[in-house]
Amino acid sequence: MKITEYVETLAREGELLAEAAERAGTEAAVSTCPEWRVGDLLRHTGAVHRWATGFVADARVEPVEFPDPPELVGAELTSWFRDGHATLVDTLSRAPRDVACWTFLPTAPPSPLAFWARRQAHETTVHRFDAESALGGVFGPVDAAFAEDGVDELLTGFHARPRSRVRTEEPRVLRVRARDTGAVWTVHLSKEPARTVRGDTGEPADCEVSGEAAWLYAALWNRLPLTGPGVTGDAATARLWIETSGI
Repeated sequence: MKITEYVETLAREGELLAEAAERAGTEAAVSTCPEWRVGDLLRHTGAVHRWATGFVADARVEPVEFPDPPELVGAELTSWFRDGHATLVDTLSRAPRDVACWTFLPTAPPSPLAFWARRQAHETTVHRFDAESALGGVFGPVDAAFAEDGVDELLTGFHARPRSRVRTEEPRVLRVRARDTGAVWTVHLSKEPARTVRGDTGEPADCEVSGEAAWLYAALWNRLPLTGPGVTGDAATARLWIETSGI
């Protein structure tokens, strides 16, 4: 995907998140993150937006801690979130395409700017799911190509890091298949960080997870149950993902 497409998605998803938060109210429970209320969600995502903005706007090449969110509630908190989101969108839109700054995944788009546009688009979309979960309904739609990209970021980026807890004593193979886009990932699990190969390698899979890309996106990010007819083979492998893959 192009940087402009990520930024457009980020802009739309942030607005949807804010709208859902306003409808639910900042004291509503977030069912996808049981320890959070909507106010916690806004504080977290707003802090992440400001954190990301700093790397791009100031060309920071070293990591820094998340900024502390303010102790705001209600409409003031939602307004604070909207301000940070708008600043991030503007920063990514205006930044030089060759800006050099820190990034943190082992596999990433071809430039730091592309990395941050992609990462914040997915960060915001997943947390939009969280805001919608506080309303008790179904999640709004996600474009299939964008959902595929989010699965790819999760499998080849986040869970390739040493901090990933998705480990097995005995090697196992998990295959992930997006039926609508045709994308396939083969995930090799072991005592080491997961090693993901794009495509069907032809080797037998202990467990296969298949479905439309939007469902895979939400389920693998643990926002929908990883269960049902799309999960076949070794149930323990699917259970391992549910129990250890949280970011």
